[in-house]
Amino acid sequence: MDVLRMRDVGFAASRELLSRHGLELVEVAEGQAIPGSYWGDEEAGLIGLTVYARSDTPVHSLLHEASHLLVMPAERRATVHTDATDSIEEEDATCYLQIVLADDLPGVGAERLMQDMDTWGYTFRLGTTRAWFESDAAEARAYVIKAGYIAG
Repeated sequence: MDVLRMRDVGFAASRELLSRHGLELVEVAEGQAIPGSYWGDEEAGLIGLTVYARSDTPVHSLLHEASHLLVMPAERRATVHTDATDSIEEEDATCYLQIVLADDLPGVGAERLMQDMDTWGYTFRLGTTRAWFESDAAEARAYVIKAGYIAG
């Protein structure tokens, strides 16, 4: 099973979702390098309040980079370029929020996103993304609540 990619869900709903959170989504042309991509290849990139993706970018990658921007302190957002990770706690909150945001994208949803995260190789100490999300993510959830992206 391959992971969902931007070509599978389109850019319109993703652009609207990111816009609701004060972020911009820029579509990069096929064959062009993705600006601000930490991992390169088809992985999404970020520079300031902008997330960059191509049609072959995995949806989980787009949501991950957007979530990085959302959970980081506002004063860092405008100056971030490529490497968004500040701490393990922030990385965990990013993983948590990307799963939550997946429910706001038609044709994606949290369940599919967690499957894609496992397929892609995200690793959690309980083995699967679902096990982590349901049983071991209390600190990540608290971080996301404190950042104001979900209700307590």
